[in-house]
Amino acid sequence: MRHEPMIIAATSDLAGKMRGKAFAAHEFEKRLKRGVGWTPTNVQITCFDVIAESPYGALGDLVLIPDPSALVRADFGDDGPAEQFVIGDILTTSGEPWECCTRSILKQALARLEKATGLQLKGAFEHEFQFVDGGCPPGSAYTTAGFRAERVFAETLFSIFGEAGLKADTFMKEYGADQYEVTIGPSTQTRIADQAAIVRELVQETAARLGRRASFTPLRDPAGVGNGVHIHLSLQDSSGAGRTWDANGPYGLSAVAGQFIAGVLKYLDRIVALTAPSVVSYTRLTPHRWSAAFNNLGFRDREASVRICPTSDLSDVDPAEQFNFEFRAGDAAASPYLALAAIIHAGVQGVEEGLECPKATEEDLSLLSADDLASRGFVRLPQTLVEALDRFSSDEIVTGWFPGAFADVYRQHKLGEMKVLEGKTEAEICKAYEEVY
Repeated sequence: MRHEPMIIAATSDLAGKMRGKAFAAHEFEKRLKRGVGWTPTNVQITCFDVIAESPYGALGDLVLIPDPSALVRADFGDDGPAEQFVIGDILTTSGEPWECCTRSILKQALARLEKATGLQLKGAFEHEFQFVDGGCPPGSAYTTAGFRAERVFAETLFSIFGEAGLKADTFMKEYGADQYEVTIGPSTQTRIADQAAIVRELVQETAARLGRRASFTPLRDPAGVGNGVHIHLSLQDSSGAGRTWDANGPYGLSAVAGQFIAGVLKYLDRIVALTAPSVVSYTRLTPHRWSAAFNNLGFRDREASVRICPTSDLSDVDPAEQFNFEFRAGDAAASPYLALAAIIHAGVQGVEEGLECPKATEEDLSLLSADDLASRGFVRLPQTLVEALDRFSSDEIVTGWFPGAFADVYRQHKLGEMKVLEGKTEAEICKAYEEVY
């Protein structure tokens, strides 16, 4: 039986899902110019495939234009077709970036960073996921036996990463039941989020080719361990030289990096609506889950929202190039483009406001009273998605970072998502998210 190879033109939407439209592979060059047609109200398809209230209705037309730098082709060497997709930008029919295109929103944030500081972003997403059909026995956390249980998957995945142009880094059995962590090498600018989107697609496709199911849900079980997305970031100049490190700065941070982090933490309780955007995200973002619960900077502290990562004297890489900070208040229910855009805008706001580098915490903030927290400038992060959306929507500075009607559209999208979950128990809600992520 003959097959016509096809490529999916894809976009990461407000639900953090990759959606798209396929075309014949031999038309690739033509599609780089003409793209594929897209519909505005597609943006309101929630993760549960229910359309939230849309200001666009049945009206309007858009174009999804593939970016050849984000083309992925991976041949699994089995009886199935090669995996081929290309990430693109959603434009109006006159060629302008559409107000709800997540990739265009990220590009606008990166342009703001460069205009304000002259610097660019370098980074990588670190993902955790779980096998829904896993069978690792108790006692497997971080063990070699836990790795061996999924060696076939891991080695297949790393091979596919190589074909897709990703630099595979590490793979390990994580703490949770059937939970694993996968990391890749850093990239720059828009490619940081492109790589994150590609990783998620390839993890799930590799699992499917092996007859498995992998889920990036923020939380499978209310009593269990959640799956986070940790975003490692640093600043560099146009030549690629690191500008995050300063041996004489607080915690080794340069002045601009300290201001950037201060901005992220100042606005964190409003941007988590974008970085941790599911109902179950807020069960995970609680004290003592090794996630984040307050807007604090931590020095090698894995419960801080932003963690300063260590450098190693044993490495052959200069400390200025090793040095990075880690954003920990996120998960894979978020579009990597929106999450990164929100972090950048908050960071640049901190630079523009001339904020001082925060002091790193070295204690359990959950033991402090509300008055003590407030006196030190700490805020408890929202404890529900509703609260997160309210804080996001009510801040004119934050909503002003985004184009057009985006903030209102995003809020309606999430309200539509939550409506599907009304009347469900916490366990049923976890199950629902497990199925879709």
